[in-house]
Amino acid sequence: MTITEQPTIKLIVFDMAGTTVEDDHQVAFSLQHALQKFSFDYSIDAINVVMGYAKPLAIKKLLEKFDSPQHLDSNLINQIHHQFVDEMISFYATSNLVKEKENATEIFQALRNSGIKVAIDTGFSRVIADTIFDRLGWTAGLHYDVSITSDEVPNGRPYPDMIYRAMELCEISDKLQVAKIGDTASDLQQGTAAGCQFVVGVTTGAYTREELQKEPHTHLVDNLKEILALIR
Repeated sequence: MTITEQPTIKLIVFDMAGTTVEDDHQVAFSLQHALQKFSFDYSIDAINVVMGYAKPLAIKKLLEKFDSPQHLDSNLINQIHHQFVDEMISFYATSNLVKEKENATEIFQALRNSGIKVAIDTGFSRVIADTIFDRLGWTAGLHYDVSITSDEVPNGRPYPDMIYRAMELCEISDKLQVAKIGDTASDLQQGTAAGCQFVVGVTTGAYTREELQKEPHTHLVDNLKEILALIR
């Protein structure tokens, strides 16, 4: 019997907050506060369930689950999202808590030095993502290859659109040459939907190991450094 080797990984798509950027539930707190501004008071546990989704969709899902149908007005969702964006930009531009996850830059550099493209995708909109990049000093072509935000594709997570866009930008056509790394259920669902060879959950973000274990994945890791051993 011939054992067929899997294709070599040529692209890794990393999530941002909770995976490569520190997030002590700040995203959830900001979304909670934005919702409270419009008299919707949801627990952090409830909000964590929709972490990783494009934020307008996250807001819509929360309103669908906990409130009456008349609150599913697109204008209201947009207003709440604008409030959230303002709070996130302020936080990422000014807070002393903003920093990369341990070893993130080191991992990016090691992967790129070995010929593997690094993409960063996020449920944030472009304006928030760029605020984070500016604050951390991460530059396309130096620290990573490409970035994709949820407002730049037809569908955010858990749909695979952002991964497909990263493949297109990096000129990679084989989904089995792609790995997806993230800390939420929607990250793992996204990587699985895209057909990635590796779908890796990171236990340092919004979801615990036990919660991630219930989602489709190939591996779970407690530190980004473990990614290097997996890929090799």
